Amino acid sequence: MKEKKQTPRQKKIVLSFHAPQANTVFLAGDFNEWHREKHGLKKRKSGAWETTLMLTPNTYEYKFIVDGEWQMDPANTRTCQNCFGTRNNLLTVPE
Repeated sequence: MKEKKQTPRQKKIVLSFHAPQANTVFLAGDFNEWHREKHGLKKRKSGAWETTLMLTPNTYEYKFIVDGEWQMDPANTRTCQNCFGTRNNLLTVPE
């Protein structure tokens, strides 16, 4: 009898970026093939921009794009070097 492999369940992840002066904020990372406009954040009254992702357990690299400029997540100190000689943030989705 063949054993059925379980696929990891996706988890709801909320990311936010505080930028009350910004006109647009997007999120790009290896979870969306670094697509610059796939995940637009919504601006809240507090000035924070927010998005919700459904991700499978893994570690992902990401950055925000604020008014066209790549920005690190100031709320996340976990980073790694990227191939451009700068840094990306790391997000780990637990099992």
